[in-house]
Amino acid sequence: MVPQPRGVPRQAGSSLSRFQRLQKVLADRGVASRRHAEVLISAGRVRVDGEVVRELGTKVDPAARIEVDGRTVAAAQRPRYVALHKPAGIVSSARAERGRPSVTDLVGARERLYPVGRLDVDSEGLVLLTNDGGWAERVLHPRYGHEREYEVDVIGPVTDDTVGRLRRGVRLEEGLARAEQATVLTRDTQGGRLRLVLRTGWKRQVRRMCVAVGLRVRRLVRVRIGPLRLGRLAPGTWRELTAREVLALQRSSDERVPREERVRKSGAAIREPRRAPRTGAPAPGHLADGY
Repeated sequence: MVPQPRGVPRQAGSSLSRFQRLQKVLADRGVASRRHAEVLISAGRVRVDGEVVRELGTKVDPAARIEVDGRTVAAAQRPRYVALHKPAGIVSSARAERGRPSVTDLVGARERLYPVGRLDVDSEGLVLLTNDGGWAERVLHPRYGHEREYEVDVIGPVTDDTVGRLRRGVRLEEGLARAEQATVLTRDTQGGRLRLVLRTGWKRQVRRMCVAVGLRVRRLVRVRIGPLRLGRLAPGTWRELTAREVLALQRSSDERVPREERVRKSGAAIREPRRAPRTGAPAPGHLADGY
């Protein structure tokens, strides 16, 4: 049974149709993805109109006063979708850590953006940032199986057997980790460069897989997430995604959800994409996805 909505209107006959699940409202306000918002709610860190809410599925008025960790969460803002080329030494979080700048520091946004997944501090490449929690959920959730493509410079024997083991899978703590695609781009006397494509996003997965087959990662660059490519974006720079790119990732997600599930849930599992902001706008800072 869905919990009683908070802040129900007192007027007789008032419609409750505008009430939404708390995790969705938090995501729409740019607090976190829906999955991470559920963690915040379960931990008792969220208040609605002054009352702590712990029960998942609680529906609230989207205009309700909401606090997270004692801080008021601003109303939903215009959604933004940003692609950043993260350099090494930058943390993939919404704020600086241990004196290291974060990806949001590089963007310098006035609104609250947060990274969609992570790259570890030593890794480089494509990172997406947004304040649209529903869209972030579609990028991150394992059920959608978005490919992540990496170019990896390694030290060690780059043999056909090594590459074959990466394709067949190696046993990690979380389970069998395998590359959907593993190809050799270059070889030299010390190692070489690999192209790896994964669908799972376990913490430092690429590095751990390489260690398991006797390789040490010297440099790791993420060049693609789903249909979105890093392209010629220079390290430390960013750009707004185009409306076409936002929709391309949305459609890619839709294709991976069974049709019968989309019909059964009548749109609950497939969120209509928001209209992306126009590109070139002036610059105004959960889930593990680290490599």
